[in-house]
Amino acid sequence: MGSRIGLSLVFAMACSQAVAMEACRDDTVFMRGDWGSARIATDVADTTELRSRGLMFVESMPTMQGMLFVYDSARPVTFWMKNTLIPLDMIFADDAGVVQRVHENAVPGDLTAISGGSDIQFVLELNAGMARRLGVDVGTELRHPAIPDDVAAWPCEGDKKPLSKSDDDR
Repeated sequence: MGSRIGLSLVFAMACSQAVAMEACRDDTVFMRGDWGSARIATDVADTTELRSRGLMFVESMPTMQGMLFVYDSARPVTFWMKNTLIPLDMIFADDAGVVQRVHENAVPGDLTAISGGSDIQFVLELNAGMARRLGVDVGTELRHPAIPDDVAAWPCEGDKKPLSKSDDDR
């Protein structure tokens, strides 16, 4: 029994490392946090027209798929569920791709405004319940070519993050 648990942990760590080393792609958002990492197949909504339509009228979506909304700059962002047929989780991230807010289980058809905050540049919509299942929370980092490497918390081109305080003390 103990060896099964050990093998499961080794497999989970290997999968997490594989996601961390995979190259950035326009059709994929990578996420990482204290919970591990994940890869989400995505459609990108980076124009006013595409953002306005979003996932309206979509009747179903595969488990590990979503839509990434990309804005030209950080701003106040508000969403609603008009003409949206499936429940969604909304993950709101700043210009560095760091999650600032997670709204779980937005109700299909609901016209109530869902605020992401005042300094949001990226919004990832997933099937309802996925954020909780994965462990996505404030502080999770997104990785995608739309997030400029010079400001990204998790850049596409290598790890350009400055050393942490504990690294400086070594």
